[in-house]
Amino acid sequence: MSVSNLTEARIREMPLGSGIHRDAQVKGLMVVCHKTTKTYACQGDVRRNGRHVRTVRVKIDRVDRIGLRDARNRAKSLMSQIQSGIDPTEGPAETGITLERALDAHLEEKTHRPRTEEGYRYHLDHYLKHWRKKAIADISRQMVRDLFEELKRKHGETTAGSVMRTLRAVVNTAMRIDETLTGNPVAALHVPTTKRRKVAPLDIADWWQRVMKLTPMRRDLHVAMLLTGARRSSILQVKRSEVNVEKAVLTLTHMKTSDEALQLPMGFRLAQILGVRLDTDEPLGSEWLWPSASSKCGHVMEPREDDLPSPHEYRHHARTLYIAAGVPYAESALLLGQKLPGASGGYVHASHLVEHLRVHTQALEDFIFAQAAPKQQVMREAAYVDPLGFKLALSAPE
Repeated sequence: MSVSNLTEARIREMPLGSGIHRDAQVKGLMVVCHKTTKTYACQGDVRRNGRHVRTVRVKIDRVDRIGLRDARNRAKSLMSQIQSGIDPTEGPAETGITLERALDAHLEEKTHRPRTEEGYRYHLDHYLKHWRKKAIADISRQMVRDLFEELKRKHGETTAGSVMRTLRAVVNTAMRIDETLTGNPVAALHVPTTKRRKVAPLDIADWWQRVMKLTPMRRDLHVAMLLTGARRSSILQVKRSEVNVEKAVLTLTHMKTSDEALQLPMGFRLAQILGVRLDTDEPLGSEWLWPSASSKCGHVMEPREDDLPSPHEYRHHARTLYIAAGVPYAESALLLGQKLPGASGGYVHASHLVEHLRVHTQALEDFIFAQAAPKQQVMREAAYVDPLGFKLALSAPE
């Protein structure tokens, strides 16, 4: 590295690849001779409060693009910033609330289900991880468009749309906190709605035959999923203490739309099935209605079986079969743990209507079992006995 009074002629004569040549006139100015080009640069020490922070080098331009006089003027301006403690290589300081802080604020605004919160954080940690520390004010519409296209290409439209809905909700929360945020960049997108799942009609007689080939507990679980139409998390997390066989009431505590537990009246057949299940599994000492020794949480986590509906498909079937059984729309919605529309819907509490709703759960049960009994049924003392020994009364008790 040499120090000399730079001139245009001397710069032209510097051989490529010769390294750094400093200017004696302007402190910090240098010519860097690379293998193929020569560039002007400025280097200096950033100091703050008398302490050395870092040494920075800023590229000015190529030698063949600007003259020496212009390079010296730019070097003087850069050195003035550096000596004032400013690092010219730093990007603009991010101001305002960051995406990470906005998500925390969003989750603190109201109570969310653990699975909902887990979904928000998963999106931030996996699909928005490069934006965690970014100020929301620095997220542009074009950045959102580019991210959306990238997510669609790598993970599909459903995932991309879900991430964009998370981002939109979090930015809306940030806008309520920071009044300087005047718009939501996700507004630039038409976020696709979740596609409705297509569910084929259920052949109840064929379904019954398939269910009867399962192990007793899995069989009872599939029967319960169809007779209740309960959400996956609701039915799988039922505890033994939440089954009242005597009153024929099943308590579902893990609800999506409300913190209030659903007191679900059971038909007499389902009450009998769960009563037998409780007695059979009592020696296991589990607190769960559907225990599993191989699950970390102690209960069945994956109830799907080949050629049988998934938990959410059972919910579709139950909704349809309620209508087929003549159950009114409002009552069937309440039995599925759904909120009724409109202002007056908020005044309706399913927990106050247990006995009123019982006739409708019985109607669904009667409708299903009228079609479920297979031709080879064996009758013993007015009860149906399937090949596995499953004994079920076909008529209501006196």
